[in-house]
Amino acid sequence: MLNFLAQFKVALLAVFGVLLVAGCATPQTGDTYTRGEALRAQSVEMGVIESLRPVKIEAGQTGVGTVGGAALGGVAGSALGSGTRASVAGAIGGAIVGGLIGSAIEKDVSKADGVEVTVRLDSGRMIAVVQEGTGAEFRPGDRVRVTSDGYTTRVSR
Repeated sequence: MLNFLAQFKVALLAVFGVLLVAGCATPQTGDTYTRGEALRAQSVEMGVIESLRPVKIEAGQTGVGTVGGAALGGVAGSALGSGTRASVAGAIGGAIVGGLIGSAIEKDVSKADGVEVTVRLDSGRMIAVVQEGTGAEFRPGDRVRVTSDGYTTRVSR
């Protein structure tokens, strides 16, 4: 029983680690920059907001939630059986169910609210930029800055 508790604690820490890492993701708002983006020249264009549309932003699945859930489920499932066969069957079943649950948790934790901002640039070109947030700071008709470094584009006031 002591071995089961030690394994359960390790698996629980793995799942907790997944949730902690997912919660530390850098926001992708118009006013948030990563350290690597600092001191990098950006082009700036001015424009007018045409429309705003709420969207969901999902981070890609890393597989850490699946693995952590499978580990936790496998440890929990192995304790269900009283014989070797039952213990193995319980571990396999627990790993499958735990993996599915861990994957679902990771997917849900990594979602963020976003807004698609459609801007008519002064050049006449129309672009759409997706960034985190609700877009509450913007209204159609607002004059905005669009900055881009060739990789990342942002809309700000």
